[in-house]
Amino acid sequence: MTSPALRKLGSSDLEVFPLSLGGNVFGWTADETQSFAVLDAYVAAGGNFIDTADSYSAWVDGNVGGESETIIGKWTKSRGNRADVVIATKVSQHPEFQGLSAANIKAAADASLRRLDTDHIDLYYTHFDQPDVPVEEIIGALDELVKAGKVRHIAASNISAERLEASLAFSDREGLARYVALQPHYNLVSRDTYEGDLQDLADRSGLAAVPYFALASGFLTGKYRTGTTVDSQRAKAGAGKHLETERGQKVLTALDEVAQTHGVPVATVALAWLAARPTVAAPIASARTVEQLPALVGLADLTLTEAELARLTDASA
Repeated sequence: MTSPALRKLGSSDLEVFPLSLGGNVFGWTADETQSFAVLDAYVAAGGNFIDTADSYSAWVDGNVGGESETIIGKWTKSRGNRADVVIATKVSQHPEFQGLSAANIKAAADASLRRLDTDHIDLYYTHFDQPDVPVEEIIGALDELVKAGKVRHIAASNISAERLEASLAFSDREGLARYVALQPHYNLVSRDTYEGDLQDLADRSGLAAVPYFALASGFLTGKYRTGTTVDSQRAKAGAGKHLETERGQKVLTALDEVAQTHGVPVATVALAWLAARPTVAAPIASARTVEQLPALVGLADLTLTEAELARLTDASA
């Protein structure tokens, strides 16, 4: 029986929890033991939608890429729950599988399947579009993967409205696999990259949005405030920049008010606002520890009023 919390992912037959668990920390700031604990706690809370990429986490000294997929594969194998979870991964950024040529897409998918220790990927994203590769070549290769049963559904990330529209038109014209979801950079303090042409196209075309940086690199958890020291370089570049803007301060004030009303963490409110936006199926957020997880999965139990949603939308305008 489907949980009432699950949402249909666009035009696909996938039903997903409204918070997608980001796998970027697995094999990076969370080792295998910590990662298993976070994954167990996420599933125990009703979660079923895990997001990773073949390149996670190649940026770490000593890593080669694919560490996150390998950990997720070991976890599903040890838990015997592969059929119960929706796994999304991405192609184009792995050091050994760069780009979106047809040959690379197919080789990268096979490598991801091996690391995930599975015979299929539920949702396969093009990670970063390559405008020099024709959409016909990309969609053709993805369609072959779907026909071979290696991929259930396809999706796109970091793509322009023009390229997305051309891709959808080609799929429709040729009767090939069609994107069902889109992964944009979108949150309360970064609305401009998605709202507008991309969101309108997603809405018209029945695509679900699965936003990344849903908590603005930690800024929307509320832990970074004026006068606090932002510890890491990554946080300075991500969360720190929002501290210096009027929009950032207004958003924090509004989040504090709504969070206090409901007695929930600020992060839960930020994610609930995003999950209530048009086209959004499930924001992505990652947890390095089990203790960080309740604030994320809590969005499934939080319904904001129209007035609260409007307050947050106005503050972030």
